[in-house]
Amino acid sequence: MYSHNMVGSNDIDRSKKFYDAVFTAMGGRAGMKDDKGRLIYMNNDGLFMVTPPIDGKPATPGNGCTIGFAMDTPEQAEAWHAAGVANGGTSIEDPPGIRQGSFGDLYLAYLRDPDGNKLCALKRM
Repeated sequence: MYSHNMVGSNDIDRSKKFYDAVFTAMGGRAGMKDDKGRLIYMNNDGLFMVTPPIDGKPATPGNGCTIGFAMDTPEQAEAWHAAGVANGGTSIEDPPGIRQGSFGDLYLAYLRDPDGNKLCALKRM
């Protein structure tokens, strides 16, 4: 259904430090910068991009938006969360753990990136 996700950033170097850490924690690779200064992460046939806004205005997080990343294990989700917090992210909501959902038990961990974008690590149990 999705081809890619993109979030805005006001500090690409700060974002690279954060996203390199969370992507390597989930088995991906560090990002690369393209000729427009955007960061590109490729993992599991998907693209995740970080960009300065093309309209020249400050980047702001989307109200009500969450970007979810599929994890292989709860331990991988914990490593992702720890890497994010250690590299400028903020832990939000409940601590990482199993939650009851309408789709069954889910292991969830939530972060805000350094620009305030809401991210989730999810492992279906």
